[in-house]
Amino acid sequence: MNRKPMNNRGFTLIEIMVVIAILALLAALVAPKIIGRSDDAKIADAKVQIKNMETALKLYKLDNGVFPSTEQGLAALVAKPAVGQIPKNYKAEGYLESKKVPKDPWGNDFAYLSPGEHGDYDLYSLGADGVKGGEGKNADIESWNLQ
Repeated sequence: MNRKPMNNRGFTLIEIMVVIAILALLAALVAPKIIGRSDDAKIADAKVQIKNMETALKLYKLDNGVFPSTEQGLAALVAKPAVGQIPKNYKAEGYLESKKVPKDPWGNDFAYLSPGEHGDYDLYSLGADGVKGGEGKNADIESWNLQ
């Protein structure tokens, strides 16, 4: 009779425990780095949103000769203002592709002043904490300080 050798060898409990320990160690080392990056991503997103709105504001000024006033706010980029200086050459489709004024990555409104304290307008996000000032992830992201 021809017998084939049986190879029923599986993983032992010790081997499985070693693999689990290695995976836990890797997760403990990698997870904090990934979690910390979400704040960096939100800050980068806020900067991109500010740059996009700055482009829309410049197009608004090109068409109408002025930036929207503080009273008109950023809403003037999506709907023709009915208060203040009414724009004469307002684009029917508005100036933002999304057809709505975005919120910052933390769900707060962007702040807009025109005329601004730092130029024709000030456009900024109050950061993660939603309060003026702050450091790190809570720092304000300001159009006049972007590179």
